Amino acid sequence: MSRLGTIVETDADQLKVKVFETRAAMGQRAAADVADRIKSLLGSQSEVRMIFAAAPSQNEMLQALAADKDIDWNRVTAFHMDEYIGLPADAPQAFGQFLKDRLFNIVRPGKVHIIDSSADIAVEAQRYSGLLAEAPIDIVCLGIGENGHIAFNDPPVADFTDPLLVKSVELDLECRQQQVNDGCFAVLEDVPKHALTLTIPALVAGKQLFCVVPGPTKREAVQQTLNGPISTACPASILRRHTNCMLYVDKASYGME
Repeated sequence: MSRLGTIVETDADQLKVKVFETRAAMGQRAAADVADRIKSLLGSQSEVRMIFAAAPSQNEMLQALAADKDIDWNRVTAFHMDEYIGLPADAPQAFGQFLKDRLFNIVRPGKVHIIDSSADIAVEAQRYSGLLAEAPIDIVCLGIGENGHIAFNDPPVADFTDPLLVKSVELDLECRQQQVNDGCFAVLEDVPKHALTLTIPALVAGKQLFCVVPGPTKREAVQQTLNGPISTACPASILRRHTNCMLYVDKASYGME
């Protein structure tokens, strides 16, 4: 993977920020950094435990990561961070299927844990929480929603001190509209209203976070993340308190064009 330089490097509290000329350059650099971290960790431990976001914003990063032939994926345990309730598991919009298509079925991680939202929701939340709690999470690859959410922790349900690792949530209107804006669903009525999500404490417990956020529709969320109060009004603002989080943006999402 090419080492593409940033056009701006800055920070917001403890959050480090890299701005790139293009979405493609952003995705390639993020993937290169994730790949380097995986390889480094595998040099000193038997496995790497990772959580992945599933969204079109991650496409460039996932494509470049899947193309790296030097990662020992057999020693990677993979999770994803949210799933709709009410969609068939093989629906193209289902997040487990999204990640299978773009990464898991290509690189074949040693273990892949998929959220089964067709099961009893309380039982599945407990099952997935147990898997997450078995050992620390080394790497989280995430994005930020148009409403500032991370995973499906929309402002009305976000909780920085949530006692749970996984919970069921009702999606707010802006979150559901984003799924239409992203081309995942044709109309708002098709977007499920509920989902299972990893909570904010589950995400920020990751030792290292790589947050990839391209495109003009994310500009306001990025600005609130970087410059607004640290508040559940913009759940991603909590990333400014993480001691090892890198935010990758392009000029459009950063507000330079």
